[in-house]
Amino acid sequence: MRSVMMGLVLRQTKVKEADCILTILTPEKGLISAVARGCLRLKSRLFSGCGLFCYSEFSLFEGRSLYTVDEAQVQNNFFGLRQSVEGMALAMYLAEMTLALSPVGEEAAAQLRLMLNSFYLLSQNKKSPAQIKAVYELRTACGMGYMPDLLCCKKCGRYDGTPFRFDMETGSLLCAECAGQEGESPNLDGAALTALRHIALSEDKKIFSFTLKEESLQRLGAVTEGYILRRLDRPLKSLNFWKNLTLPGQ
Repeated sequence: MRSVMMGLVLRQTKVKEADCILTILTPEKGLISAVARGCLRLKSRLFSGCGLFCYSEFSLFEGRSLYTVDEAQVQNNFFGLRQSVEGMALAMYLAEMTLALSPVGEEAAAQLRLMLNSFYLLSQNKKSPAQIKAVYELRTACGMGYMPDLLCCKKCGRYDGTPFRFDMETGSLLCAECAGQEGESPNLDGAALTALRHIALSEDKKIFSFTLKEESLQRLGAVTEGYILRRLDRPLKSLNFWKNLTLPGQ
């Protein structure tokens, strides 16, 4: 049976001389696997639409275990990602995270929108990679059913006016005083906490619309990374590559 659907290529595995098995994130069926025969040949009509991180309209035939790509019309190849090693490293990390979570149904459609927006901003240098990473991590966790409790301190009910500690295991907050009583220290300043709430609670089109100073962005990124990693069933190799590129002294 032939079907047409939009999708983003998250993984490209070479088989034989010029064939690939693609892992594609689609809004209707989540992650699917499809063989693209001859797509690595420059003259192939599948070449442009089946590349890694291409968002394309795919014409597919469904087989027993794999789809077969008949046509692929590229809509956006996010060429800007390939202009820097840092951009590609972050894209690989976002893709590996998504593959590990395997979203389905409405989750897949929301994840695809988030990934397309993130890739666009990254490829066009419209937001810093660190900010895109933090937004993607927390919004992904929320979309997969791991919405943190960011309203107030879980012990005393305090909302603001002090640094806070975000517990990456439970997804809850402690004000500085309550954290100290438990032998913990704050890991969020006021600006980072506001951004954390903004990412989790804003509508899709506004989640990237904030700015932070470098120190606050580092605090934000540390907690969003820790929070999503605790909800995955395996480590992500691409994260180490990203860190080796971006951390001072590496």
